[in-house]
Amino acid sequence: MTVDDSLTDWPVDLRGVTESVVATLGPNDLWNMAALGLHAPDEPGEPVEATTWGNTRTKRNFHRQGGGVVQFTADPREFVESAVTIREESEPVFPHADAWVEIEAQSVDSGTDGGTEWERWEIRPTAAGTIEESRPLTINRGFYAVVDATVAASRLDVPAFETDVLIGRLRYFEETVEKCGGPQEREAFATLSEESGWREY
Repeated sequence: MTVDDSLTDWPVDLRGVTESVVATLGPNDLWNMAALGLHAPDEPGEPVEATTWGNTRTKRNFHRQGGGVVQFTADPREFVESAVTIREESEPVFPHADAWVEIEAQSVDSGTDGGTEWERWEIRPTAAGTIEESRPLTINRGFYAVVDATVAASRLDVPAFETDVLIGRLRYFEETVEKCGGPQEREAFATLSEESGWREY
């Protein structure tokens, strides 16, 4: 069996695009929490990549600090707050994070898409990851609807995406959360709706 060296120091298995929260240290000495999709490599030995869109705090802190802390949380409220609000903490890891790892981020490409600047980063662990909790995998459609909804909401003001299509997706995700999610998922979606204002479009 071939071992992918680029993944051996990650505390969790990465495949496709794995959603995470990245903590980056800002100039105010607080950790900014933001959602970050980690693109697992297609070939062994290639690095994990991530893309930042716009002039975000994550992008600026990556340039300033050269890295941060990637963590994995199953709490949809923490994920949504990181994705759609400005959440800053004195510590880089959420109290209930299941796993985390310190990383370095190296810019490898940049450009513009639909009038929005993007930058691609190679993400590499700089230390062994920490696994706080191992638990059986359960499938909750509401949770995944919340994650997809944050992506749709983040694209509302991007010219390359059709607003009507995004609103249709958000309505579908809202219905899925109501039918299939629990209290945490519904609370997370309420925060997403309030912060994004998608119903007013």
